[in-house]
Amino acid sequence: MSVLLHRRSAVVAGLLVPLLGAVMLLSACVGQTFVSPGEVWEVVAGGGRSGPYGLIVGELRVPRIVLGALVGAALGVSGALVQTVTRNPLASPDVIGVGHGAAAATVLALSLGMAASPAALPAVSVGGGLAAAALVYVLAWRHGMRPSRFVLTGVGIGVALSAVVQLYLTESELAAAEQVKLWLTGSLNGRGWEQAGPLGCVLLLVLPALVWAGWVQKPLGLDADTAAALGVRVRWAQLGLTGVGVVLAAVATGAAGPIGFVALTSPQVARRMARTAQLPLVSSGLVGAVVIVSADLVARTLVPPLEIPVGALTSLVGGPYLLWLLGRSRAER
Repeated sequence: MSVLLHRRSAVVAGLLVPLLGAVMLLSACVGQTFVSPGEVWEVVAGGGRSGPYGLIVGELRVPRIVLGALVGAALGVSGALVQTVTRNPLASPDVIGVGHGAAAATVLALSLGMAASPAALPAVSVGGGLAAAALVYVLAWRHGMRPSRFVLTGVGIGVALSAVVQLYLTESELAAAEQVKLWLTGSLNGRGWEQAGPLGCVLLLVLPALVWAGWVQKPLGLDADTAAALGVRVRWAQLGLTGVGVVLAAVATGAAGPIGFVALTSPQVARRMARTAQLPLVSSGLVGAVVIVSADLVARTLVPPLEIPVGALTSLVGGPYLLWLLGRSRAER
């Protein structure tokens, strides 16, 4: 068995790991109360949990930082898988309706009283995201899956589900509408190990699938006939990559709410850093983790004592990037 290792991709991934560690440490130190790196290490190591910073670092900051890194990694890898299948840098799990399906399911559960406990909302949103993606796949399938039809179907389903959410916000009571609005912005505030644990388990369970995805995405990046000549079952490979990407995006959305543009931008940033023909999965996940942790740090400290939802901040930065990407694609054509 042989493995082809792209040297620049390995170097980029090796540099992103300490960068992520530095950003996580900075986020644990900085806030309304500054905590030195040594005191953070004492809390993390377990010796300072009963000290003055045990609550601030061990119970409030570290869990949301870990959750942010896991959410960013899941969204980054998910975006890389979806863009590999669609061969479109403008595609992401948000485009194919995963976020809209999660939002519509959450709204439906709240309206029917099925999710009175906040702990039940992540499971409901995951189910909604998976159901929306499955509906898009079924409607887009016509003796095969054309990437353009897949994306356009996802956009249509997303618009319809978004209308359902807006109708609920218009007709519902103020308290329920505010709860849904807060969830729709995507935020790490008030979240911790309860959401990070299941998400980490899902990432560990899909590791074998990600190893397979890294192998199959190289021939799949070519045209369908060439990939089939190389022994790849194109339809099953497309279904498998899409399924893994949708699962990761749905679980990340269930943990932190819909956080826009991370799955769209992270694979493209990683690709330009690594200079590879295919989207690097490891680097995409690390870029997504760095983006989410950095955005959450800025969101917590920009206008204290208020906290900006991290989803609002990523959308504010991702919007201009999307316009630049559209202009670049038009210039290339």
